[in-house]
Amino acid sequence: MKIRDIIKVIEDVAPLSLQEDFDNAGVQIGNVEAEATGAILCLDITEAVLDEAIERKCNLVISHHPLIFKPLKSITGATYIERCLIKACKHDIVIYSAHTNLDNAVGGVNFHLARLLGLDDIRILSPQKNRLLKLVVYVPQNHAEKVREAIFSAGAGHIGNYDLCSFNIDGSGSFRAGENTHPYCGRKGEIHIEKETRIETILPAHCKNSVLQALFKNHPYEEPAYDLYALSNTWNSAGSGVVGCLPEEENARQFLLRVKALFNVPSVKTSVFSEEKNIRKVALCGGSGAFLIPDAISVGADVFITGEARYNDYYVEGKIILAVIGHYESEVVTTDLFKAIISEKFPTFAQHFSNAINSNPINYI
Repeated sequence: MKIRDIIKVIEDVAPLSLQEDFDNAGVQIGNVEAEATGAILCLDITEAVLDEAIERKCNLVISHHPLIFKPLKSITGATYIERCLIKACKHDIVIYSAHTNLDNAVGGVNFHLARLLGLDDIRILSPQKNRLLKLVVYVPQNHAEKVREAIFSAGAGHIGNYDLCSFNIDGSGSFRAGENTHPYCGRKGEIHIEKETRIETILPAHCKNSVLQALFKNHPYEEPAYDLYALSNTWNSAGSGVVGCLPEEENARQFLLRVKALFNVPSVKTSVFSEEKNIRKVALCGGSGAFLIPDAISVGADVFITGEARYNDYYVEGKIILAVIGHYESEVVTTDLFKAIISEKFPTFAQHFSNAINSNPINYI
């Protein structure tokens, strides 16, 4: 198996198109066509992590946080980032990062955190916009079912928890085949009227190529007539943060103590709250998620859990409890998610959690 095969499994769950504009997820360095010998899974790339990969004879390191986040003008070994890149090149190691694309994916980091907390009815807190396309295609009526099945299999037709979604209208299409054609129906040089079905469906933008390939492969015409429209709809299958509900109400202090123990944090920083407050609806976002506080309030969440917040973010005026557990602590479980995603497709592939060091740059005393 090649390294690109491992990467494809991750990107099937978290396509790179889901990442935020500021991000730099994906292959950081290395040849993905190399045969995969094993992978080290980590939150952050450090020199110690690469040393571990070398020792374990793994030629792939998968991280959540990208090693290269800002453009580099030179690679001299002056910084740990440059030294990591030099070491990876020297030992033919591929570095790959799945960052905000994995944060924004259904089943990604935030869904994993929500499941750890025991939440039910989990959904995206702030859905993405401008990520959907509408496909309209005209197909001979006797081929409509075949074309629908093909484009659905390629990723079209999903609306929330529903799939195989389309709208269909029967009508008549006209065309005249030119000299250098091989028409499926009709004759060259003559106007032909064919009974056709107009199929309308939607698809995520990242599925465009696969859906069009399926369309062209299964459509009987040499030149299928189709349109693609960009939609401004929100897409509830990708976005920032999640919200869900506890099976039963919990006392706020007891719930926060449970969060503290679950994520093994030395402290939970919270906004002021009443000792009598109970928690049922929980919103959360791993990492730097304080920008979602207004969204958490708008959906009626009792508490919002994230990794980082500024001083003024704690002034929530009793509308919600803000609970901050640390950036590293809120995302270190990402390695478990990587392993689960890869193991489902490649159960025997050698994966190792990095135990070289705790890469948290924040120290508690």
